[in-house]
Order: sequence, then C-alpha cells, then structure tokens
Amino acid sequence: MLDTPEAVVEALRENNGRPHGLPRTITAEELVEAAESFEEPDVLVTALLELMSAYEFTGEHRKSPVAFARLLKLWDTAPGSFSQWEANQVFWRFKWVTTSLLQVPEVPLAAVHGWIDQMRTRYQDAGHGMQPVAAMRYHVARHTGTGVAGAYDLWATRPRTELSDCEACETRHFAVHQVAAGDDAGALDTWRPVLTEDKGCTEEPQMSQARALLPLLRTGRFDEARSHHLTGYRRVRGNPGTQEEVGLHLEFCALSRNEGRGLEILAENRPLFEASGAPLAHLSFLTGAEVLLTRLVADGHLDTAVAGPPGRKWTTGTLLTHLRAEADRLSHAFDVRNGSTAVSDGRQLRLRQTPLTDEPLPLGLRAAVTRPVASVDTGPDLAPAAALDMPEDFVPLVSEARRMSAVGHPGSARLWAVVAERLADGTGAHDERLGPEDLLRAELAEQRAQRLTRKDDDAASVAELRRAAALFADLGMAWHALSARTRALAWTPSPDDDAPDDTCGAAAIRTGIDEALREAARLRTEAPFTGDSPAAGEIASSDDVGAQRALEYLAVLYSCVFAAYKELVGELPEPSDSAVERFEEFTHMLRTEAEHLSVPHQVAGARQFVADVAARRGDTARAEAELRAALKDVEAAGQPWRGTRPRALLAQTLLTLDQPAEAVELLHRVLADAVRYDDTHFALAPTYAMLGHAASHLGDTGGAVRHLSEAAARFDQDGEAEEAAGLRLQLADVLARAGQQADAVAVLESVLSDDAVSSLDERLVAQARLTLARGLRELDEFLPASEEFLRLASSVAAWEDEPRLQTLVAAEAATTLAMADRWDAAGTAYERAVAAHAVAPNPSLLMHMMCEFARLTMLFKGPDGLEAALGHLARADAVAGEVADGADGADGFVPWYERGAVHYRRARVLAEAESFAQALAEAETAAALYERGGEHGEAPRAEAQRMAALIEGNGLGRFPAAIARLGEAAARARAADLPEAVQILEALRQEYRRRES
Repeated sequence: MLDTPEAVVEALRENNGRPHGLPRTITAEELVEAAESFEEPDVLVTALLELMSAYEFTGEHRKSPVAFARLLKLWDTAPGSFSQWEANQVFWRFKWVTTSLLQVPEVPLAAVHGWIDQMRTRYQDAGHGMQPVAAMRYHVARHTGTGVAGAYDLWATRPRTELSDCEACETRHFAVHQVAAGDDAGALDTWRPVLTEDKGCTEEPQMSQARALLPLLRTGRFDEARSHHLTGYRRVRGNPGTQEEVGLHLEFCALSRNEGRGLEILAENRPLFEASGAPLAHLSFLTGAEVLLTRLVADGHLDTAVAGPPGRKWTTGTLLTHLRAEADRLSHAFDVRNGSTAVSDGRQLRLRQTPLTDEPLPLGLRAAVTRPVASVDTGPDLAPAAALDMPEDFVPLVSEARRMSAVGHPGSARLWAVVAERLADGTGAHDERLGPEDLLRAELAEQRAQRLTRKDDDAASVAELRRAAALFADLGMAWHALSARTRALAWTPSPDDDAPDDTCGAAAIRTGIDEALREAARLRTEAPFTGDSPAAGEIASSDDVGAQRALEYLAVLYSCVFAAYKELVGELPEPSDSAVERFEEFTHMLRTEAEHLSVPHQVAGARQFVADVAARRGDTARAEAELRAALKDVEAAGQPWRGTRPRALLAQTLLTLDQPAEAVELLHRVLADAVRYDDTHFALAPTYAMLGHAASHLGDTGGAVRHLSEAAARFDQDGEAEEAAGLRLQLADVLARAGQQADAVAVLESVLSDDAVSSLDERLVAQARLTLARGLRELDEFLPASEEFLRLASSVAAWEDEPRLQTLVAAEAATTLAMADRWDAAGTAYERAVAAHAVAPNPSLLMHMMCEFARLTMLFKGPDGLEAALGHLARADAVAGEVADGADGADGFVPWYERGAVHYRRARVLAEAESFAQALAEAETAAALYERGGEHGEAPRAEAQRMAALIEGNGLGRFPAAIARLGEAAARARAADLPEAVQILEALRQEYRRRES
C-alpha cells in the first residue's frame, strides 16, 4: 500500500535498486501518481527525480522534459521541499533536458535555444559558472553543423564547475570533436583515461568504447578495437537508452568484416527497431544497421534471412529497404528542424564507408549467425576456380596439373579440381595429346582420394585408390597400379578387432603390405630404374619413364611406412616389439632407398615419421633432431613447399621443450608458406592454435588472442564445434590472466549461446559454465554468476563419477548468491554443499565457503549478523575436526592453513563487533597455526600479525605492543623475501609511532 509518504519513499528506494528498463520506468510513473496525493510536495520531488532518471537511461527523451517542467514548477513554488542534493539536481538536469529536446525533431530549434537561455539565467541567478551552458550551446552547434568551431572554443576554454559534466563524459565529447576533425590519433590519446577505465561513470566507458571502435580500426589498433567491442557491447545490448551505441557496434562489425556477428547483434536487439522515445539515437541505430545490411547486399546476400522488426520475416534486401525509408524520413525531419543538412550528411558519410580490414578481424566469438558464402564453391576445401590464374585451354591445364603433381606442389590440387569441373560441365574434353583417357580418369581418382582422406573419409578414399589402381593396371602402368594399391592398403581403416581371418583386419593389412614389397622387388628386377644408382641426380624432376617408376617405388615404400606407423601408434603407449621393429625396418628402407635414388624429399618423409613416433613416446630430443634434419633434406630437394609440415611438427616439439620463441618464428613461416604455395589442404586452424599457445608462453597476450581467435573461427568454418569451443575456453583463460575478465566473459557467453550448447560435449559445457560463472563473479555481476552456477548444478547433478564436483558447484553457488544478497537461495545452496560434502568430502572448499558466509553476513547485516557469522565459523571448525592432523594434503586440506583461516576470519568478525580482546586472541591463534606451515605459512602469518596489530592499536589502544608486533612481523617478512608485506607492515608501524608520539 502506498498510502503514506514513508511507504512511497521506501518503494522509491527499492525501485532505485532495480536495473533500468521498462519495469523500473512503469513503477516510477506509478510512484509519481502516488506521491501527488500527499499535501507536502517533498515526496513528489523525489519521485519526479526518480522518474527523470528512468526516462534518461531508457531512452524516453520525449517524456523527460515534461517531468522536469513539473519539477521546475515545484522548485519555483516550494523550494523548501528540496533537499540539498535535490536542489543541486535541478540545475544538473537542465543539461538532460537540453539533450532530450535535441533528440526530438518536432521540437523547434528556437525552443531549444530558449531553453538554454533559461538555463543560463537560472545558473547566473544562482551564482553558478557558465561552462555547462557553453557545453550545451556546443552540442546544439555540433548537431546542426553551424558555428561549431566558435562554440567549441567558448566551451573548451572555460574552467570546469561543479555542474560540468563528469570528467569521463566531458572527455568523450572532446574526443568525438577530434574524430570529427579527422584526428583519430589525437582523439584516442584524449580518450585514454576513459578507455582504460581510470575515469568512469554510469555512462562510461561503454559510450566511449562504441565511439572509439572505428578510430581504433583506422589507426591499426586492432587488439584494442576487439577488446572494446567485446566488453562495450555487453554493457549496451538490449537497452533502448543505448541504441546509438548498439548502432555503432553494428557499424564496427560491418567494417571489420564480421557481418555474421553483426547479424547476431541485430537478432539480439529486435526491440530497438520499435524504440521511438529518442529519435536521434534511433536514427543512429538505424544507420548502423544500414551500414551492415548495405555491405551484405553489396556482397550478393540480398535474400539472406535476417532479424528485423517483430511481426514478419525479413531478408537483407527487404529490411534494408524498410530501414532506409525510416532513416530517410528521420534525417529529413531533423534537417528541416535544424535548417541544415548536417544530420543527413553525417548519415551519408557513415553509409559511404568501406571495410577497414583486409580480412575479418578475429573476435574470438562464436557467431550464432554465420555469413553465407557468396562465391561459387568448387569443393568444401578448395577456393573458386575463377580466382585462379591458370591456363584457359584444357590441354595446357591438364599438363600443368601433371607437372605440379610430379614435383609435389600443393597448388596442383586447385588445378585438378578445375580439370574435374570442366570435364563435368562440358567445357573441357579429353584430347589425344593428353594420352589415354583412362590415364586422366586414374589421376582424377587419385586426387579425389586425397581430398577424401583429408575429410577423414578413409573408406571412400580407399575405394577411389582401388579404382585408380585398376585403371593404371589396364593401361599397363604396373608401378603406378602398385603404388595406388599400396596406398589403399595403408589408408584402409583398422577395425577394432585384430582377427587374422578378417580381410580388412590389421593382419590382412600387414600381409598385403608384405606382398606389395615383394611385388616391388619383382618389378624392379624386371625393369630397373633409369640411373638406378647414387649418381642418379635430381630424379624427381626427370621426365624419364624409369625415373617416374622410381618415384612410384618410393611412394610404395612411403605407404608401407605409413601402415607400420598406424599400427604402432594404435598400440601406444606400450607398442609391441613386432610393431616397433616393423616400423623401424620400413623407415630405414625408405630412407636408404631415397638416399640411393637421390630423392631427398622422401628422406625427409622418413624422418618425419620417426620424429612423430619419437615425440609420441616422449623422446623429444630425437624428434627435434630428426625434424631439423628433415628440413635440410627439403632444402636439398629444392621444393620448399614440402617444408610446411615438418616445420609445423618442429614448432610443436619446441613448444613441449619450452622454446616458444623459435616455435613462433617457425609457425609464422608455416602460415606464410601455406599461402605462398597455395596449400589448401594444410590444416591452418591447428597451426593458428599452436601459434596462440606459443604467443601466450611468451607473454604476448595480444598475439595469443589474435591467433586463438583465428583458430576458433577456422574450426567454426570447418564445422569442428568441439575444437572451436575448446579453443575459446583457452582464449578466455588467456584474457582472464591478462586482466581482461570482461573480454573473457564475452567469449564464454558466445560458447554457451542457446544454439551452441546442444552440439557440444556436456563436460566441455560444464567447464565453460563454471569459468563463466567465476568470471561474472569477478566482474561483480553476482546475480548472473549465481544463475550460471545454478544451471551448472542442475547439469552435474546426475554425474555419479564426479561427486566432488557437486560439492564445488553448490559451495560456489552459495557464496555467489550471498554476494548477490539472495540469502534464502544462498542458504539452500549452502546446505546442499554440506550434504554433498558428506558424500564426497572436500573440507578445504567447504571451510572456505563457511568463512565467506561469515564475512558476507557481517558485510550485509553488520553487528546484527554476529551470531550467524560465528555460527558459520563454528561449522567450519567442525569440518576441520573431521580431518585428522596427519591428513595434510588429503582432498586439498592443509590443516595449518585451513584452520588458521577460520581463526583469522573469526578475528575480523569479532573486531567488527568490537569484541577486541577475543578478536586479538583469535588473530594470535591464526598466526600460530600459520607458523606451522614453515616458509609456506609466512605470508598468511604476516597478515594475521597485521590484523592483531590493528586490533591492539585501533581497538585496544595498546600502541607499544602493536608497534613491537609489527616490527617482529616485518623482520620475519623481510627474511622470507616478502617485500610487499614488509612495506605494508612498516607503513602501519610508522603510523602507530606517529600516533603514539
């Protein structure tokens, strides 16, 4: 019931604690109506101020001036009804009304100027400075494009007053003025204290973050742009009061080539299409959406489904037409009101922008809406043929493909894809100059087999190889047929069982490989290779038939090695002696024969297999040596494109040896070579992932974020959701360790989006949710963190193999709910944690929860919470009592530390309740327990002694004892090499000395 002033004031206080939004605004309107019934207007004054705040921060600028007019009338008729703070707000909110009037094109410009004149008069009469008035005149000038330079000088050169905008907001206006003047670098320098959050307010840094995005892109500061998008968008999404900022984030997505992310933001903010309370801000939102949609239409995505105003289905084209009409109407209305084209000119300037990055800027996010591919695709793993510079005539095209295949050039894959495409669509036809038609069919079958292998479709790949082998055999090309058959054997998927009579089993594969080797020996006897001697020279580049046979022979040996490699790896970590012997025999054979025939790239291939097995078995030194030798072999071959894979393996090995600097250099070379030599089959996503890990080991957070983000995006494109999500968890960890917790939270939220979770492993989802919940808690977003903990608790409840996890989740949920001041729910989770502990003990975790409850109880309830706080600590003592002193380290429990922590917390609780003598005893007990930890206990002991000294000095007035205690504690901390503790203890000691004297 709101029938008394006290009831309305209490309701106003409660409403003020709610987040801004429609519910808070409606309640504020209702409370104004309730306050009108009272004889004294003081409650109405408070209610009107609350209503203005609700309007201001939810974008209801049409209504705000009406509320202020009522407030101003009360100021003129009953000034005694205003408290000192409320009286100050009357003058402060003149500025709100000015900006609100500018937002509405129906308000004449003369009325806006008249309002500023009244503001000036009232400020002058009240003795306030004129800088805020000059600021308002500047905002009008900038909006209309008239007299901007003069207005800026009058504002910027005046000294600040108590009614000036806060420093953070004023900094934003200064920086935006510099951006408009074309000085991006100067603006970013001006913005620094706000963007680093040294200065902030209710509106900052999120408003500056949105406006700084494009200047950051234009100046090449991509890492900062990414970060400010991630953190800034979280602060403005879905809020009608920040629709201008949402529009700027849409624009950023378009110009950083993240159109998919932009479409996702549109979908998250559908209500903003109908937000009409702030027309100027709405126009900015519409323009940002226009920039995004215009880019998509220009790239050929006219009919892509997108989210628009509720009530109908939209495509990119139809939504763009709708938004353009509405934006045209609004900009024209402002131009008519202002008598200038400044608003429409600014809109057109935004629409004429082109992307500011050559490639999509990696954001680290999983976009729920992916940008469709506009170009014609020649296969999931190949680029469009139209993008290639290749022979137009079919015969030279096939000849070039064969030449590049002969030297193992990865670019041949694109050429063969075009050959297949042209045969299929009739634009290419077989020519007798190309030899038998079946030869071309066999070659194309081999190419299909390679692509299928890279898609992990080994069964289909084997079928293609067998088809190629049959065609080669019919052509009388025995070596080529044998090579294809041996590859088919080596790539045959191994079944789970190893039955000797299974025609596809491991035993059958071994038998087939042995038969292939005998066949190779027979063929070699019947038809020796040309130049079959160590002096054979560059056989790989020869057109001689004998040389081609030699290459196919080595290909047979390579397949034999691969089959032995698969068998050995399948038996790890304890392979049989026969598997090891077979592998060593075949790698030795390949290496020896390749050296004999002077084919160094096959020598390198043998070394790579040896290195891989060595690394898997923990012999990283041998792996490194073999890979470095393999790279020398590649260099000797004169075929640098073959160095990509051994270089990547060497980088991976160096990472395990903690040599990230060289690994980074190698991986950059790997990526460059993959692009340079058109290696479309090379796995770029894992390479970027390794590069991210290496950068992280080097402390290069920016590099780690860029590369892990790129890796995740590429896994997304490949349909590898699990790998992408796992990398984003690693990315979030990198960001959190770098102090960018808000960025980490944004990344984790994208992992846990509704449409993503269903496709991920539940354990991975649980880990992501736990990390997100902890991240939100670190950001003091306690209620959202609690919700994540509760979701996690629900999902792990049935995990019988992880009982201790249930204790952890319940305990963390309880603590977080208490931080959110949700004590009933916190109590339920608390008891759930206690019950889970009884099943799966975790004393350390449970005691920490109980100590936190003691702290939070005193924080929220003060002295009234003393009994409850001590009750929690008594329960913690009981948990500790269940664990024997000799159980040090069991279940994470360290008796001296955990028990000391309880006494330390009890000391603080008692000190807050002014029970100083008891508090001192508890602090001393804590220090004594910490002392049992030896060198590990020195840091917490120093803190316990500091607390004891504070109680002695501030509580009991025993300064000499406190000073002596602090001296002894500082000496011990100095001996333990704890300089920070020494500094804190000595500072307090000096303060007490001054107070004593």
